Amino acid sequence: MRIVMMGTGRFAEPTLEALLHSRHTVAALVVNPDRPSGREREMVRTIKKIALARNVPVFQPEKINTPEAIAGLQEFSPELLVVAAYGHILSPEVLAVAPHGGINIHASLLPKYRGAAPVAWAIYHGETRTGVTIIRMSPQMDAGDILAQEVVEIYPEETAGELEARLAQIGARLALQVIDQIEAGTVRAIPQDSTQATRAPKLKKEHGLIDWSRSAQQIVNHIRAMQPWPTAYTFWHRPFKPPLRLIIRKAKALEEATQAPPGTLVQVTTKEAQVACGQGVLRLVQVQLEGGKTLEIAEFLRGHPMAVGQRLGAETP
Repeated sequence: MRIVMMGTGRFAEPTLEALLHSRHTVAALVVNPDRPSGREREMVRTIKKIALARNVPVFQPEKINTPEAIAGLQEFSPELLVVAAYGHILSPEVLAVAPHGGINIHASLLPKYRGAAPVAWAIYHGETRTGVTIIRMSPQMDAGDILAQEVVEIYPEETAGELEARLAQIGARLALQVIDQIEAGTVRAIPQDSTQATRAPKLKKEHGLIDWSRSAQQIVNHIRAMQPWPTAYTFWHRPFKPPLRLIIRKAKALEEATQAPPGTLVQVTTKEAQVACGQGVLRLVQVQLEGGKTLEIAEFLRGHPMAVGQRLGAETP
């Protein structure tokens, strides 16, 4: 089958690789335009390199639903559009370019976690399992019929980046199965129950700010969910000094009780620091000052002494 792949993020890379090594033809890669700098620029560069190394044309329209972009897409004569982490809702006119329309590889058990960041929000909310869903694309976001789905367990200490990498491999395998079924005319479509839908909006930097009134376990989930981006952070307030932005890379939830206000350092030794939460206590494991390198807490404390009673929280008390 002649396929146009559409995707920008690292989640899309295994699917592109799988298609390139399959019996199908990748007519083009559609990817977001190059940006001057930033995280998305690196993601675009990486997936473009994969395509260009195999002499696959790369098409980078600013807006995919314009008549100009649709005309450009038609030049590749796709039979099917395969979409993963592209970041745009495709109009009916775009989907009509391919006789078989489009399929989307989504990193959740749809209809749960529709949106741009399903992996992060699943971990944030303490889910113990998630998965990959292949849907037939529709003009509504992540609302198309389910063509395939696979469930996986979320490991207790797994970060969003680690889980996404695992799901990306599963998504590539499932996508190839569905493509073969579409080609053979044996694919089965199951409508989603929209009453069970939940949202997974695109992450912003401010989503990383830790709310110490939450439980210790919820904060651990938050820290895992925000990696690799935007990372979970707080501000370390010290007497007579400006607050320091402190990124927390890893922490452990303790069930100890404390009467201290949430965000208060309740125990500090040369090797550890513990913070009061809305419920339980959080033991810091790996931290990073903005612009610095990630350090184990014992190493961090040698150069940046903390004290019981100091507070972690928002930049402005």
